[in-house]
Amino acid sequence: MMRAARQSFLIGLSLLIGLSGCSAETAPAPASASSPGACLAQAAGEEPLVLLTATGAHCLSVEVADTPETRSRGLMWRRSLVPDRGMLFEFEAERPLSFWMKNTYIPLDIVFIAADGRVVHIARATVPHSLEPIPSGAPAAGVLEVSAGTADRLGLAPGDRVDHPFFAPAPAPSTDKAP
Repeated sequence: MMRAARQSFLIGLSLLIGLSGCSAETAPAPASASSPGACLAQAAGEEPLVLLTATGAHCLSVEVADTPETRSRGLMWRRSLVPDRGMLFEFEAERPLSFWMKNTYIPLDIVFIAADGRVVHIARATVPHSLEPIPSGAPAAGVLEVSAGTADRLGLAPGDRVDHPFFAPAPAPSTDKAP
Protein backbone atom coordinates (compact mmCIF):
# COMPACT_ATOMS: atom_id res chain seq x y z
CA MET A 1 0.00 0.00 0.00
CA MET A 2 2.85 2.39 0.84
CA ARG A 3 4.47 1.57 -2.53
CA ALA A 4 1.23 2.48 -4.37
CA ALA A 5 1.07 5.75 -2.42
CA ARG A 6 4.67 6.53 -3.41
CA GLN A 7 3.97 5.76 -7.07
CA SER A 8 0.94 8.05 -6.99
CA PHE A 9 3.05 10.68 -5.28
CA LEU A 10 5.70 10.48 -8.02
CA ILE A 11 3.12 11.01 -10.74
CA GLY A 12 1.52 13.92 -8.87
CA LEU A 13 4.91 15.42 -8.07
CA SER A 14 5.88 15.32 -11.74
CA LEU A 15 2.77 17.30 -12.61
CA LEU A 16 3.28 19.73 -9.73
CA ILE A 17 6.90 20.36 -10.63
CA GLY A 18 6.10 20.97 -14.26
CA LEU A 19 3.61 23.63 -13.23
CA SER A 20 5.60 25.23 -10.41
CA GLY A 21 9.07 25.45 -11.91
CA CYS A 22 10.73 23.63 -9.04
CA SER A 23 14.33 24.75 -8.56
CA ALA A 24 17.08 22.16 -8.70
CA GLU A 25 20.11 24.41 -8.90
CA THR A 26 22.81 21.84 -8.22
CA ALA A 27 21.14 18.53 -8.95
CA PRO A 28 22.87 16.75 -11.80
CA ALA A 29 19.59 16.14 -13.62
CA PRO A 30 19.89 16.51 -17.39
CA ALA A 31 16.44 18.08 -17.66
CA SER A 32 15.82 21.78 -17.11
CA ALA A 33 14.68 22.83 -13.63
CA SER A 34 11.13 23.50 -14.82
CA SER A 35 10.64 20.13 -16.54
CA PRO A 36 8.70 17.33 -14.80
CA GLY A 37 11.79 15.10 -14.67
CA ALA A 38 13.95 17.63 -12.82
CA CYS A 39 12.95 16.35 -9.37
CA LEU A 40 12.66 12.68 -10.10
CA ALA A 41 15.15 10.42 -8.38
CA GLN A 42 18.34 10.05 -10.39
CA ALA A 43 19.57 6.73 -9.02
CA ALA A 44 18.01 3.43 -8.10
CA GLY A 45 16.69 3.44 -4.57
CA GLU A 46 16.22 7.22 -4.40
CA GLU A 47 12.96 9.15 -4.20
CA PRO A 48 12.12 12.80 -4.84
CA LEU A 49 11.49 15.11 -1.89
CA VAL A 50 10.54 18.78 -2.12
CA LEU A 51 11.40 21.43 0.48
CA LEU A 52 8.92 24.32 0.42
CA THR A 53 10.68 27.41 1.79
CA ALA A 54 10.28 31.18 1.61
CA THR A 55 12.71 31.08 -1.34
CA GLY A 56 10.64 28.56 -3.29
CA ALA A 57 10.36 24.84 -3.91
CA HIS A 58 13.66 22.95 -3.80
CA CYS A 59 13.97 19.41 -5.10
CA LEU A 60 16.17 16.77 -3.54
CA SER A 61 16.69 13.11 -4.22
CA VAL A 62 16.76 10.97 -1.08
CA GLU A 63 17.49 7.46 0.03
CA VAL A 64 14.85 6.26 2.48
CA ALA A 65 15.86 4.65 5.77
CA ASP A 66 12.69 2.97 7.01
CA THR A 67 13.93 -0.16 8.77
CA PRO A 68 15.88 -0.46 12.03
CA GLU A 69 18.93 -1.60 10.04
CA THR A 70 18.92 1.26 7.53
CA ARG A 71 18.14 3.84 10.22
CA SER A 72 21.03 2.63 12.42
CA ARG A 73 23.52 2.79 9.54
CA GLY A 74 22.30 6.05 8.01
CA LEU A 75 25.09 7.94 6.28
CA MET A 76 27.84 6.40 8.40
CA TRP A 77 31.12 5.55 6.63
CA ARG A 78 30.35 7.75 3.61
CA ARG A 79 33.12 10.12 2.54
CA SER A 80 30.96 12.47 0.45
CA LEU A 81 27.38 13.43 -0.32
CA VAL A 82 26.36 14.90 -3.66
CA PRO A 83 24.58 18.30 -3.42
CA ASP A 84 20.78 18.04 -3.32
CA ARG A 85 20.96 14.42 -2.25
CA GLY A 86 20.29 13.10 1.24
CA MET A 87 18.72 10.47 3.42
CA LEU A 88 15.20 10.53 4.85
CA PHE A 89 14.74 8.57 8.08
CA GLU A 90 11.15 7.43 8.58
CA PHE A 91 9.89 6.45 12.04
CA GLU A 92 6.67 4.60 12.92
CA ALA A 93 5.44 7.25 15.37
CA GLU A 94 6.08 10.91 16.06
CA ARG A 95 8.24 11.30 19.17
CA PRO A 96 11.28 13.19 20.47
CA LEU A 97 14.30 11.94 18.52
CA SER A 98 18.05 12.21 18.99
CA PHE A 99 20.83 11.58 16.48
CA TRP A 100 24.62 11.48 16.70
CA MET A 101 27.48 11.62 14.21
CA LYS A 102 29.35 8.45 15.18
CA ASN A 103 31.31 7.10 12.19
CA THR A 104 29.95 9.88 9.98
CA TYR A 105 32.77 11.49 8.02
CA ILE A 106 30.94 14.46 6.53
CA PRO A 107 29.31 17.43 8.29
CA LEU A 108 25.55 17.38 7.87
CA ASP A 109 22.48 19.53 8.33
CA ILE A 110 19.96 17.40 10.22
CA VAL A 111 16.34 18.43 9.67
CA PHE A 112 13.71 17.11 12.10
CA ILE A 113 10.23 16.89 10.58
CA ALA A 114 6.79 16.45 12.20
CA ALA A 115 4.33 13.86 10.90
CA ASP A 116 2.49 16.57 8.94
CA GLY A 117 5.68 17.52 7.04
CA ARG A 118 6.46 20.66 9.05
CA VAL A 119 10.13 21.32 9.87
CA VAL A 120 10.41 21.49 13.68
CA HIS A 121 14.19 21.88 14.12
CA ILE A 122 17.39 22.09 12.10
CA ALA A 123 20.81 21.13 13.48
CA ARG A 124 23.20 22.91 11.12
CA ALA A 125 26.74 21.83 10.24
CA THR A 126 26.96 18.96 12.71
CA VAL A 127 30.43 17.81 13.76
CA PRO A 128 31.67 14.57 12.14
CA HIS A 129 32.35 11.66 14.53
CA SER A 130 30.76 13.50 17.48
CA LEU A 131 29.00 11.37 20.08
CA GLU A 132 27.08 14.38 21.41
CA PRO A 133 23.32 13.83 21.13
CA ILE A 134 21.55 16.04 18.59
CA PRO A 135 17.95 16.33 19.87
CA SER A 136 14.90 17.07 17.76
CA GLY A 137 13.66 19.72 20.20
CA ALA A 138 10.07 18.65 19.45
CA PRO A 139 8.33 15.42 18.46
CA ALA A 140 9.31 14.32 14.95
CA ALA A 141 8.35 11.44 12.66
CA GLY A 142 11.08 11.97 10.09
CA VAL A 143 14.63 13.25 9.81
CA LEU A 144 16.36 14.51 6.69
CA GLU A 145 20.15 14.47 6.52
CA VAL A 146 21.80 16.63 3.83
CA SER A 147 25.26 18.11 3.32
CA ALA A 148 26.15 20.89 5.76
CA GLY A 149 25.20 24.28 4.35
CA THR A 150 22.22 22.98 2.36
CA ALA A 151 19.64 24.37 4.81
CA ASP A 152 21.20 27.86 4.63
CA ARG A 153 21.62 27.70 0.84
CA LEU A 154 17.95 26.83 0.37
CA GLY A 155 16.67 29.19 3.09
CA LEU A 156 15.19 26.28 5.06
CA ALA A 157 13.75 27.26 8.44
CA PRO A 158 11.52 25.75 11.14
CA GLY A 159 7.91 25.94 10.00
CA ASP A 160 8.78 25.24 6.35
CA ARG A 161 7.20 22.20 4.70
CA VAL A 162 8.54 18.91 3.36
CA ASP A 163 6.58 17.29 0.53
CA HIS A 164 7.07 13.51 0.40
CA PRO A 165 4.52 10.66 0.57
CA PHE A 166 5.66 9.70 4.08
CA PHE A 167 4.33 12.96 5.53
CA ALA A 168 0.58 13.51 5.80
CA PRO A 169 -0.53 17.11 5.39
CA ALA A 170 -2.15 18.75 8.41
CA PRO A 171 -5.95 18.34 8.32
CA ALA A 172 -7.84 21.34 7.05
CA PRO A 173 -9.95 23.16 9.61
CA SER A 174 -13.54 21.99 9.59
CA THR A 175 -16.06 24.39 8.06
CA ASP A 176 -19.04 22.30 9.16
CA LYS A 177 -21.12 23.84 11.89
CA ALA A 178 -23.06 21.71 14.29
CA PRO A 179 -26.83 22.28 14.15
